[in-house]
Amino acid sequence: MKLTSYTNFALRSLQLAALKEPDLIRVDDVVRVHGLARPHIVKIVHELGRAGYVATQRGRNGGFRLARPAEDIVIGDVVRLTEGPLDLVECFNPERNTCPLIGICNLSRALKEATGAFMAVLDNLTLSDISSNRGDLLARIAPLEEGVVLPMRRAK
Repeated sequence: MKLTSYTNFALRSLQLAALKEPDLIRVDDVVRVHGLARPHIVKIVHELGRAGYVATQRGRNGGFRLARPAEDIVIGDVVRLTEGPLDLVECFNPERNTCPLIGICNLSRALKEATGAFMAVLDNLTLSDISSNRGDLLARIAPLEEGVVLPMRRAK
């Protein structure tokens, strides 16, 4: 499975809001910390606000904050909002399917099961869970908030 950058940015925006709770987060804070494009974050925050995940405040001292507790925000729900239908292959969408093997294909069944398992993990994960190492996360982003560029770390 691969999620879009849009979903990734939405999750990062929510995570930052959870870390800074109850303070307002500015779009520019997300842009600076994560090195993202401002127009994307504006669009994402707007969508997250319409969906009730964040409360937005306009104006010079505006920004956004979580609209509900982090433990009530299910990551799977956010992914469904930002990704839409997870049609891994065309036969997942009967309206667009051109495959003659629909209904008898074992690959299709396996991919549907894999997608279900992927979403089941995300459905058991909350924003609180992905923000639970708050101290480590805040320590890592502190230099970024000051505009210091950290060297990239390789995954182990």
